[in-house]
Amino acid sequence: MPLSELRFDTVVVRFGGEIGIKASWTRKLYERRLITNIKASLKHHAISQIRFVRRFGRLYIKTTRAEETAEKLSKVFGVSSLSPALEATSNLNEILNVSIRLVGLKFKKGKSFAVRCHRVGKHPYTSQDVCRQIGHSILTSLPKLNLQVDLTHPDQTLQVEVREDKAYVFTDTLKGPGGLPLGTQPKLVCLLKGDASSTLACWMTMKRGCPAIMVYFENDVSAKKQGVEKTITAAQRLMECSIGFPRKLYVIEHYQNFQKHQPALSNLLSKRLMLYIAQDIARRKRAEGIVTGDMLGKKRSQTLHAFRLQDEVAKNYPVYRPLLGLDAYDVEEIAQRIGLQETIHHEIKSKEELKEAQISAIKLEDVKLIEKELNVEKMAEDAIKSLKVLKM
Repeated sequence: MPLSELRFDTVVVRFGGEIGIKASWTRKLYERRLITNIKASLKHHAISQIRFVRRFGRLYIKTTRAEETAEKLSKVFGVSSLSPALEATSNLNEILNVSIRLVGLKFKKGKSFAVRCHRVGKHPYTSQDVCRQIGHSILTSLPKLNLQVDLTHPDQTLQVEVREDKAYVFTDTLKGPGGLPLGTQPKLVCLLKGDASSTLACWMTMKRGCPAIMVYFENDVSAKKQGVEKTITAAQRLMECSIGFPRKLYVIEHYQNFQKHQPALSNLLSKRLMLYIAQDIARRKRAEGIVTGDMLGKKRSQTLHAFRLQDEVAKNYPVYRPLLGLDAYDVEEIAQRIGLQETIHHEIKSKEELKEAQISAIKLEDVKLIEKELNVEKMAEDAIKSLKVLKM
C-alpha cells in the first residue's frame, strides 16, 4: 500500500486506572457503562460501521475513521488514553512491515526515535526482541530519514502493543479525562454561572461518575442576556463530555431584591435562597447533593463561616465544593488545560462584589428572622414557577 493511502483501522482505548483495581463484579459493571457511553458518543457524532473487541483493560474499536473516533472519545469519562493504530497479526515479520510503513509516513526527518513494546500472551519472541528488530529495520530500510536512536528522550516514538494473536502499531496517544464512567454514581445538581469556577466544579464531579443536573439562576436583570449566553456556552462544553445523558439547562429567575440590606447580607440571603431552591430540584430529580463553584477566599464573603450559614438552609442535601482547596490561578490552569473556559482571575467584579465585607459578625438567628419577614418560602415558590428548560 502506498504511504499516502495508509489509514489507521483501529482505535486502542485504555480504561481509567481506577476501573482496573475494582472488584471483578464492579469492574464489569463500570466497563459496561463505559462502553455504553462510548457507543452513545459515536452515535451522536454519526460514526458508524464500527466493531468492538473487548480485552482486559482494553477496548479495540475497528473503524475507517480511527483518528476522528479517537478525538471524539477523548472527552469520555473513564477513558485514560486512546491511540489510532494499525492492526497486524502477532507474526513478527508482519509487525515489522507495518511498523516500517507507519514510520515512513509519520516520522520526521533528522529526529531521534525509540520503539516501545507492550506484550500480553505467549509469543516466540520477547518485547525487547520486538523493539530491537523494529529499530534495526527502521535504520536500514529508511536511511533517507536520517534518524537516530534515543531511548531516554526521543523526539518521536513508535509503539507496539501485542495481545495474543493480534498486534497494534501506533505513534500518537491522546489523553482522556480518566476518572469513572459517567452514570456509575448518583446525580448531582450543579449550580452554573457561566464562569470557569462553577464550570470546573461541575466537570470535576462528572469525572467522578456523577451526571449533572445543570441549573442557572438569573440574578442580574441588567446582564440577563449575557449571563444566559455565557452559561449556555459553559453547559454546552460540559455536555460534550456527557453525551448520552439529558442535554438540558434549567434557568430560574432570581431577581428578588435584597438590596436594602448590607451587600454581605444581601449576598448571603441570595445564596441561601438558591440552595433552598436547589434542594427542591434535587428532591424532584432524585439527586444526591448540590455542587457549587465556591472557592475559599476568592471573594471577601467566601469564608468557611459564610459557607456554614449558606448550607444550613439545605437541610436535606449536602453541598459539595470541589474547588475548596484551589485558588484562582489553579482553576484557570486546569480549566484551560481541559478546554472548559477562559481565564478566571481576569473576570470583572461587580460593584456589589467589591463592596462586600466579611460576614463573620452575622448570626444565623438574625438571618432566619430576616428571611421570615421577607417570606422566603413564597419567593422560592415564585422562582420555581419561573423555571425554564433549555434543551440543547
